[in-house]
Amino acid sequence: MFDIRIEKLANLLVHYSIQVKTGQTVAIHGENVTAPLVNAIFKEVLLAGGHPVVIPRSMVTSELLFTYGAREQIEYLDTVSRLIAETYDARVTILGGENSKALTNVVPEKLVWRDKAMADLLKIMMQRTARGEFKWVIAPFPTASMAQDAEMSLREYEDFVYRACMPDQDDPVAYWQKIALEQKRLVKWLEGKEKIHIIAPQTDLWLSIKGRIFESCAGERNIPDGEIFTGPVEDSANGKVYFTYPAIENGHEVTGIHLTFENGKVVEASAEKNEEFLLKTLDTDEGARYLGEFAIGTNEGIRQFTREILFDEKIGGSFHLAIGSGYPETGSVNESAIHWDMVCDMRASGEIWVDGQLFYQQGKFLI
Repeated sequence: MFDIRIEKLANLLVHYSIQVKTGQTVAIHGENVTAPLVNAIFKEVLLAGGHPVVIPRSMVTSELLFTYGAREQIEYLDTVSRLIAETYDARVTILGGENSKALTNVVPEKLVWRDKAMADLLKIMMQRTARGEFKWVIAPFPTASMAQDAEMSLREYEDFVYRACMPDQDDPVAYWQKIALEQKRLVKWLEGKEKIHIIAPQTDLWLSIKGRIFESCAGERNIPDGEIFTGPVEDSANGKVYFTYPAIENGHEVTGIHLTFENGKVVEASAEKNEEFLLKTLDTDEGARYLGEFAIGTNEGIRQFTREILFDEKIGGSFHLAIGSGYPETGSVNESAIHWDMVCDMRASGEIWVDGQLFYQQGKFLI
């Protein structure tokens, strides 16, 4: 049975998020199981006058690559991926697969090889995005695997996904435009500020945002969305942080993460589960031990952890940090092959101070 919400989501992605114009080239990435949404996006790009191309993805082929591929094969970058990064106008990535744990048992070192190989393309896309030459958006298609990770039935998860992506399903564009106005107010207040102090259970962390720009995310790059973020001054992080939720990367779930920073760099790291994977990832390259992002989640429609970072980093009442590559448009100059978001819930207890003023407390903005 066709779900009208798929068509509405495709319309939102094409006409609001990446705003396809006549003649523009658009790459659409998705696994076979996401075909209903991929096809709906393909249609909307055509109606907008663009040139869509579908690039199939598969966790099965990824698993085969890491299982049977030699190092030079794992590090090989195909010409199609490079062409998209260097010349395309937009990219839509659809999350959702048949098995989210397909890469769980891959040797971490092999994943690091691949991440390093992709670093150049990641840098190109970030630079083109900052210059306004490239638009991208990531969105979910609810699958049984994702529902299982979130500990819901597929029907429950479908309702959760579409409510989070389009809280006002009659006019989703107007909803995200309203959110954009509210977040613009917060970003305006943060202009010219210098010091961030984060206090939460097992967390006492200082960051500098001097000269940095806060960005408001209201559906332009992620659906669902809802966050404000910046790139902290690279050598400024000092203190410790504990992340409430598991951090998931390439199918590896790392829980109970503690990080200690000195002059911007992670100097101590531990985890209750999958600590080896955490440490190897931190050693991917020099930039992997520095912060590329500090953000506050604002989506009040996302209240629970689902093991999908597209949702979890937006949880209203949370903040997250990303180790690794930063976004140039914020002023960040940190470069890395990774960008790994880690989330901390502040609803029960936590404060964020900005230049000595209490800005955020127990998940609520106070200004």
